[in-house]
Amino acid sequence: MKENRLVLDGRHIEAAWWGPPPDRAPTLVLLHEGLGSVGLWRDFPARLAAATGAGVFAWSRFGYGRSAPIARPRPLDYMQREARDVLPRVLDLAGIRRGVLVGHSDGGSIAAIAAGTRDDPRLRGLALIAPHFFVEPLSISSIVAIRRAYETGGLRARLARHHDDVDGAFYGWADAWLDPGFPAAFELTAELRGIALPTLVVQGAQDPYGTDAHARRAEREIPGGSRTVMLDAGHAPHEEAPEATLAAIAAFARELLQEPQDAD
Repeated sequence: MKENRLVLDGRHIEAAWWGPPPDRAPTLVLLHEGLGSVGLWRDFPARLAAATGAGVFAWSRFGYGRSAPIARPRPLDYMQREARDVLPRVLDLAGIRRGVLVGHSDGGSIAAIAAGTRDDPRLRGLALIAPHFFVEPLSISSIVAIRRAYETGGLRARLARHHDDVDGAFYGWADAWLDPGFPAAFELTAELRGIALPTLVVQGAQDPYGTDAHARRAEREIPGGSRTVMLDAGHAPHEEAPEATLAAIAAFARELLQEPQDAD
């Protein structure tokens, strides 16, 4: 891993690279989950770079990891704002020329919003790990439970190892999802209908934060359809079923990123 630091609007962003830089190879761009960061991807980026020969780029969104903090509460459309206003400029700063967005949970939702609302010629596809496209009762009940674990158990201490402002990271996410107005603010059917990129959804069959209804909606609403890989895993298939997740995403990315002349 090569650590990097970007500056956007005068605020610092924690970032990291694995594998070749964007002027030498295409890039897989990782977008982390609602409590994630660069460090919480663990060894997945290095393994993905090795499996594909592509570069892998990840950053901690504002309010996460070692990036600049945010003011709370987060707006209920925080994922839409991230997709429209931040993601394209981070790709510019990182020098991304050609690649695939690989998003987990909130990161998968942000990737779908970005692809469904803006034509970015740099992007060749989406690999979405346990994405959300709407709010389910299961998601809410699980977030209520994890908030209890954060406040009464050891979760806060574990997350504090990865986030400079751990309360900002946790409550910025949980309070938005548990706001009564969030279901109306977060409904992504229109964005799915705007996606023109090949899309892969990797979903855990035992995911406590979402059912396979999200994958089925992507299959139904994305004009070109999407492919679903269901795995014996929970909300983090890249950690709970790492070999199968890595194989699915690597094969998908290699196919998309192969230039015609590569076959010569």
